[in-house]
Amino acid sequence: MSEYKITCCSTADMPAAYFEERKIPYVCFHYRMDGVEYPDDLGKTMPFAEFYDRISKGAEPTTAQVNAQQYMDFFEPILKEGKDILHFTLSGGISGSVNSANIAKTQMEEKYPDRKVIVIDSLAASSGFGMLVDAALDKQEEGLSLEENAAWAEENKNRLHHWFFSTDLTSFIRGGRISKVSGFVGQALNICPLMNVNSEGKLIPRNKYRGKKQVIREMVKRMEEHAQGGLSYNGKCFMSCSACEEDARKVADIIEEKFPNLNGKVVINSIGTVIGSHTGPGTVALFFWGDERTI
Repeated sequence: MSEYKITCCSTADMPAAYFEERKIPYVCFHYRMDGVEYPDDLGKTMPFAEFYDRISKGAEPTTAQVNAQQYMDFFEPILKEGKDILHFTLSGGISGSVNSANIAKTQMEEKYPDRKVIVIDSLAASSGFGMLVDAALDKQEEGLSLEENAAWAEENKNRLHHWFFSTDLTSFIRGGRISKVSGFVGQALNICPLMNVNSEGKLIPRNKYRGKKQVIREMVKRMEEHAQGGLSYNGKCFMSCSACEEDARKVADIIEEKFPNLNGKVVINSIGTVIGSHTGPGTVALFFWGDERTI
């Protein structure tokens, strides 16, 4: 069985220490803020607190996906070591990075015909993307081969649920994910939309609730409805948030009380600088394993 490396993009939004501990190479997206380009490097170049503070003060960052050449430069050293690659990309419903990764895959397999690169469109984002990578790493440690692990990921990636809410719709309005009229009315009435990632990996507004307390209650309810085993769910639960850890902690506390069999505590990460360029501050996201996403 050939040795293989699991790799991903920075948009998996896991802490730098996690990538180091589990020895996961990652390739950085980039963003531009106030005329300067930065790597999406897990808060190393620009701390998350500074990043979200600058957005709150009016900065409007734009993002750039990883291009094919950058993927080739990323893949090649691993292939030179004689290892195959199982690479996970940010959802194709959000970014075209999966297309760039597949172009690089073709080029690299032509250059290294004895090696194999498998690219998986995660259909996921932020720490939901990270949760899929985490599961694949566990499967690798259990002894799954490259092909077996890729097949497992393809079969199970739509069982990974993503639920989001935001108390600040400014960035969603600017990015066109929420219409200007709906967004401005929502801001005025203290409306918090509940969104999820659908089976095509696209971010979809689902319901609107007035105030944080109600949207938090409804988000936890979605986990009760969809988690594998219901309230007996014994898998992992990840969250990510953008400069609103207190809100995320409120959700986590409720989940830890309602789901006593969780595999460990709820893990709360920061939404990174590329995903955060589109959400802005005030977004809380919840991720867990459940029934298959079909819509």
